[in-house]
Amino acid sequence: MPNMSLTKNPMPAQAPDVRNKNFLEVATGYTEDMAVDEAQRCLNCKNRPCMTGCPVAVKIPEFLALVAERKFEKAYEKITETNALPAVCGRVCPQEKQCESKCVRGIKGEPVGIGRVERFVADYHIKNGKEKAIEIKKNGKRVAVVGSGPSGLTAAGDLVKLGYDVTIFEAFHTAGGVLMYGIPEFRLPKNIVQKEIDKLKNLGVKIETNTIIGKTLMVDELEEQFDAIYIGTGAGLPSFLKIEGEALNGVYSANEFLTRINLMKGYKFPEYDTPVYCGKNVAVFGGGNVAMDAARCAKRLGAENVYIVYRRGKEELPARKEEVEHAEEEGIQFKLLENPTKFIGDENGWLKGVELLSMELGEPDASGRRRPVEVKGSEHILDIDTAVIAIGQTPNPLIKKTTKGLETNAKGCIVADDLGATSIENIYAGGDVVTGAATVILAMGAGKTAAAAIHEKLSK
Repeated sequence: MPNMSLTKNPMPAQAPDVRNKNFLEVATGYTEDMAVDEAQRCLNCKNRPCMTGCPVAVKIPEFLALVAERKFEKAYEKITETNALPAVCGRVCPQEKQCESKCVRGIKGEPVGIGRVERFVADYHIKNGKEKAIEIKKNGKRVAVVGSGPSGLTAAGDLVKLGYDVTIFEAFHTAGGVLMYGIPEFRLPKNIVQKEIDKLKNLGVKIETNTIIGKTLMVDELEEQFDAIYIGTGAGLPSFLKIEGEALNGVYSANEFLTRINLMKGYKFPEYDTPVYCGKNVAVFGGGNVAMDAARCAKRLGAENVYIVYRRGKEELPARKEEVEHAEEEGIQFKLLENPTKFIGDENGWLKGVELLSMELGEPDASGRRRPVEVKGSEHILDIDTAVIAIGQTPNPLIKKTTKGLETNAKGCIVADDLGATSIENIYAGGDVVTGAATVILAMGAGKTAAAAIHEKLSK
């Protein structure tokens, strides 16, 4: 019998006043009984609306049915038929806007906690399961994957299983892309990401780190060595506010701030020799998940007051509802309907404050959100000694500048068709480098699509 409870099983988590002082994972995960109980809320709809919201087409009702029967390893096998990174997706995918938004249980209550159960299954496998040997018949063809973020890892995983010799080229010293440098340890532990990467290595994927395509190697050099190339380099170039004082000491881009903390383990200083300056009064500018991550990191680094400064209201915050709630619980202060006009420094060039202008919401703009309008004469000063700018990122222009004939758009994104094909034959691209900054699961979906297109092309 299905479980007809109108609410999800709550996710166990560290207490807010404990977790905001450490970098351990906030959510501690379902128990076996909780996962089974939640899976039994699925009605196993014949038309499977939840699947229409999944960019990698996980067979959701099937894996939930297996969990309901306590067949956890079978459930893992079902998920990984289409999703190479279930432990990652179960933690960071915006399920509330994707698969769970389509769940019919959400009409009269809360949808099934699909992401929470997926995380349980992946974690159960990591602790108790064994990787099954996959027989791969090599086809003698080679594919280069540029970038080891979620899109590149997904493409590489699909292609190696199809018999290709796959080599990933990564600019950093550690593979994982945004999963390693962009998402904090308390949301996505690095050992979880590393385990997913190790699975790909065991399948035969080669990873070349410290290799910058466009500098260490050129794309045309890769063309000479490989039958096809997939570019999944993400959107790692930070955007700035372009206001006075942005060059003051104490002003970070979110990219730098989070990379120092995450990839370079700055939160373990002095155990790891990566100091991260974080003052007592920190303002993070932006309202997305990256802004929430930066603010919550600052709190854990010892800041007394951490502010999210956003020019719209709470309803317009683009961050996941769960991330906003967690930030509020941890003591992050929200200064909504505020917009910075200039940073203020002291005589030594260090940040000491920011001038803010109050806003009010007008008519909706092209994005559908109400447009912020300045309230004249409302300027006021907020005393801060650290600022983190988290208003978006764009693709790094290096590959564009060093690859003749590669078409890009006005935003610097590589132009690719629905299958990932670019303006150069046998070069494909996907994820944030094509769409601009988006979600992990959408990048993974692009990687899957391009891998299938590459296989179809090279199989002819």
